[in-house]
Amino acid sequence: MSDTRTQRAPRRATRGRVVANILAVVFCLVWIFPVYWMVNTAFKPPYDVTTATPQFLPRHFTLTNFKAAITQSHFLGDLRNSLIVVSCTLVVAIALGIFAAAALSRFRFRGRRLILVVILAVQMLPSAALLIPMFLVFNKMGLLDHYLGLVLAYVAAVLPFSIWVMRGFFLALPYELEEAAMVDGASTGSILFRVLFPLVAPGVIATSIFAFVYAWNDYLIAYTFMKDQSMYTLPVWLASFSTPTTGTNYGGQMAASVLFSLPVVIFFLAIQRNLVAGLSSGAVKG
Repeated sequence: MSDTRTQRAPRRATRGRVVANILAVVFCLVWIFPVYWMVNTAFKPPYDVTTATPQFLPRHFTLTNFKAAITQSHFLGDLRNSLIVVSCTLVVAIALGIFAAAALSRFRFRGRRLILVVILAVQMLPSAALLIPMFLVFNKMGLLDHYLGLVLAYVAAVLPFSIWVMRGFFLALPYELEEAAMVDGASTGSILFRVLFPLVAPGVIATSIFAFVYAWNDYLIAYTFMKDQSMYTLPVWLASFSTPTTGTNYGGQMAASVLFSLPVVIFFLAIQRNLVAGLSSGAVKG
């Protein structure tokens, strides 16, 4: 009897793994299909894009859509705007996040728990709820149609997550490291820059990709704060492929979306090993 139960247990485990693998494949296909359809449409000629019968495999390849996307007005200017805003957001958010996380995890002071609760509460608020207050404040400060206004809005959006994640990495570090450095005569600054900061590099990478993706993909904040067309970023520029008079250039829009996605893919592929290691080592520790 016991032998029969022993044989049934591995069979149930095998069937469970098979079902889990099938579900994983189905979910992957559902997620990947929109990306595949975007790339597929980008290489189709216009008459294949608008045909009534969907073509899941392109019959004719063309680069016309990519040429139309690159020569679309304001492409280079909007690309420059996106690069400036995203770069500044990354630098400011990571710098503030790492120092705030170090202070909240390694030092004891009055109000520390209240600050953590406020950070967590702000992180739970939807960005749309903060849009109108920020718009009114930035309008009074003259920061609309300005890089600084957009950078401050993105930093405010990503900073709570950055602090919370990097705080987990600092908490995972043993205090004996600081004590050993103090015995060797290291100052507080030396302990932070030469001992703690190098060890939380995976956390910095994990939060940097979150900040990069958020600032690179955002449409709502950029469209609200940037009314001058010369200050648009690439997500707002993508909307220029659809006009009331000419309709939507689906092929050009999909080609532009492919070009728009390439920096994110390249950035993610470059740091994916560190990202996985970072998320699994200390990000869940609170």
